[in-house]
Amino acid sequence: MNMNNSTIPVITIDGPSGAGKGTVAQMLALDLNWNILDSGALYRTLAFFMNENDISLEQFDEKANEIKKMFKVSFDPGIPGEPVKVIFNKEDITSKIRTEEIAKITSTLATEPKIREFIKPCQREFMISPGLIADGRDMGTVIFADAKYKIFLTASIEERAKRRQTQLKRHGLEVNMRSLLQELEERDKKDTEREHSPLVPADNSVIIDTSNLNPEGVVKKIKTYL
Repeated sequence: MNMNNSTIPVITIDGPSGAGKGTVAQMLALDLNWNILDSGALYRTLAFFMNENDISLEQFDEKANEIKKMFKVSFDPGIPGEPVKVIFNKEDITSKIRTEEIAKITSTLATEPKIREFIKPCQREFMISPGLIADGRDMGTVIFADAKYKIFLTASIEERAKRRQTQLKRHGLEVNMRSLLQELEERDKKDTEREHSPLVPADNSVIIDTSNLNPEGVVKKIKTYL
């Protein structure tokens, strides 16, 4: 595939945790019948693979070529409201990468420049016909800086915490709102202040505040810019 193929349309959807990126990206991919890239799940898949094969961060450089050969990931938008399906080496690992253990490993890996450099071409490989919806935190600024359509979703921290609480309740978990707010504040600080690929809107992105919009309303708004 030509990695610089500018004829394939890409819509980047960036934003902080809880702004609605995943749901909106999934709905757009299904609506347009385009490919989807869940960049967070890609990092989680790498964390899962390294954990399963006992590969430490210190060993990564020497094993990078070997990992690259085996790192075959695809995404299926699936059903609205359900997580995007993650297929790794022909196996559905969607639930396996959503554990607390994998989340912690991913959090460490994602701050490492060598890991981000490894993942970058993997992300670009999803840019295939008829088009791509790319969901992440640096899609419009770094990975697909040449994309024609760039969306940055945001929402008040209170609204994002409420959404997270609803999501967790759906899974039978009770979470204190204060601790959720603190968790989001820490995540926002980490995302916006990191040295490599900080979370910021691309210069030419459309910023949409989703605080008072449902996912359908956000999708409708995005489609007016296409």
